[in-house]
Amino acid sequence: MERRRVGILGATGMVGQRFIQLLHNHPWFEIAWLAASDRSAGKTYGEACKWKLDTPLPARIAAMKVQPNVPELCEGELPKIIFAALDADIARELEPKFAAAGCAVISNSSAFRMAKDVPLVVPEVNAGHLDLIDTQSWRRESGGYIVTNPNCSAIGLVLALKPLEERFGIESLFVSTMQAVSGAGYPGVPSLDILGNVIPFIKNEEEKMQEEVGKLLGRVRGDHIEMLDAKVSAHCNRVAVEDGHTECVSIKFRKKATREEILAAWREFAPLRGQSLPTAPEQSVEFDDAVDRPQPRLDRMRGHGMASTVGRLRECPLLDWKFVVLSHNTIRGAAGAALLNAEILARQGRLNKLGVPTGESQAVLA
Repeated sequence: MERRRVGILGATGMVGQRFIQLLHNHPWFEIAWLAASDRSAGKTYGEACKWKLDTPLPARIAAMKVQPNVPELCEGELPKIIFAALDADIARELEPKFAAAGCAVISNSSAFRMAKDVPLVVPEVNAGHLDLIDTQSWRRESGGYIVTNPNCSAIGLVLALKPLEERFGIESLFVSTMQAVSGAGYPGVPSLDILGNVIPFIKNEEEKMQEEVGKLLGRVRGDHIEMLDAKVSAHCNRVAVEDGHTECVSIKFRKKATREEILAAWREFAPLRGQSLPTAPEQSVEFDDAVDRPQPRLDRMRGHGMASTVGRLRECPLLDWKFVVLSHNTIRGAAGAALLNAEILARQGRLNKLGVPTGESQAVLA
């Protein structure tokens, strides 16, 4: 298979760096274009970026020239597949420009997650929501579109919830998160604020989780998503952990479920099996029966950082059951999530004919 040329918007930030790390030697995609803000444009990537990851910056990438982050200023041919790692305010302005230029914009930003015609996707959970692409005006006019992945905490959570929702239904959900400092980007949270401390507030995080879980576990109805009919309450806290978001979950089902049935639902959850997606974990949800697991230091790299680890399943005296979920927030919760979205788009043939207008959108099946 010929590798497809891709670009990265916001390439110098922490999520941009994760994109570079995960795309290096990827069998389907090749980095051909890097873009960042005006202070970085024109420099080599090695000059513009303060590399913070635990693998070396590839020499080829270090030597690449950073481009301005607007499509009309691209030197040479603009790649038609764009991974976007932008702050929401900047994404709101720039991502539509790349979609209008005929690009598939695969975004980690929150800017368009809740837009009616933009799919919010975790491939194991709701790949069928990608049908919304065909309702986007960019798709009709330029062949481009926007696809988003969810908030870093919502991703690990819905992986654990999806097989339970399918079998038992969800009536209500309570979740309290302990989120790693890397989720705040670099330089992130000042050390004197976070060391020896817990910060019980992350701006907009609780609202994102509560809304996004409803959309992710909802159903396509014509040209929109019918949200999951469940009550969701979230508490979000920043803790002094480098990588890995931990979430304590209590859940009430619509049908009674035994411990054995819940464990079977997680064990048998393999919706991507057989699709040979390079970034997909072999087991999306891993259960650990140790009394003190999962833990960020020990479990965040399960499935190469793409699996959701669940533990401490026990009966809840307030609702039905409670458990702990852990996921790697900058791999599964950010760059890896977008990369897996790109792989499922490729597998479905949705990366073909980018830049070619489709005319009137086709009706989306209910």
